[in-house]
Amino acid sequence: MNNIKLAPLLLIFAEVASKRSYTAAAKKLGISKSAISQQIKRLEDAIGQQLLIRNTRGVILTSVGETLLARSELLSEQMSMAFTEINSKKAQPSGLFRVSVPPLFEKEIVIPAIKQLGLEFPKLIPEVVVTERWQDLIEHKLDAAVFGGDIKDCDYRALSVGKVSEVFCASSGYIAQYGNPADVDDLIRHKFIATAWHRKKLEIFDNQQNNRKQISVDHCLKVNTLASGLDAVLYDMGIALLPEFLVNANSANGRLLRVLPDVRGREWHFYFLHHYKGEKPPHLSRFYQLYCHFFTRASIVSS
Repeated sequence: MNNIKLAPLLLIFAEVASKRSYTAAAKKLGISKSAISQQIKRLEDAIGQQLLIRNTRGVILTSVGETLLARSELLSEQMSMAFTEINSKKAQPSGLFRVSVPPLFEKEIVIPAIKQLGLEFPKLIPEVVVTERWQDLIEHKLDAAVFGGDIKDCDYRALSVGKVSEVFCASSGYIAQYGNPADVDDLIRHKFIATAWHRKKLEIFDNQQNNRKQISVDHCLKVNTLASGLDAVLYDMGIALLPEFLVNANSANGRLLRVLPDVRGREWHFYFLHHYKGEKPPHLSRFYQLYCHFFTRASIVSS
């Protein structure tokens, strides 16, 4: 098998697989859907394995497809960055690269992004500041910051990263002791753990983020960090409204259960902030690409 000849097919496969759509991949690559299908078929014939299954909802990856995607999904961006660096003929970025990020994003998003950034820009010295608070870039000497929620009025550039909504959750131990709430009105008889941004009146929505309404809950505990809120739930202390990716990550091992599955809390928009007015440094652009990539991947894996 000539692996070099398969490289273009691999790039097309990675685009289809990451977007879960032949249509979206065709639009991004500027070629027809039929051409996409032909190239995927060539790749499957070459390796003797089915990689993708098409249905009315889009594309499903086979187990072999998942394995291949894990190895190839960054290939396109790496090639693009390589040619950008060659064409620009700029000096390799070096020195301190300081960013602030929200807590509990480190393991699945931040650290993988920083690891890849270090491989591509070995002279950089990344410094990661983990905080839930707004960090002014100039005041805190930051190159960039990832922030969730409403952005303060400032002159910084804000690039969209993605959205995360909150869902109700409790530990299996708590449910065994106090039962599962039948509906939102039943929350009044349960213990509720509130984070710093939760008030006695909570905004809740359906799973399509429609039909907004407010409900009143009594707090049995109030914490100022997500980590503390998660720990309190895991210690069977009550029900909480936590980010969905965090709940799903702990549901896989049975530590957390989602309750009231037909409703959810507010949707939080995350932004990547920087202070460059014109062209951004290549390492900053690359970190934004990587952060978005692993943010999206964490959302897909945990959904």
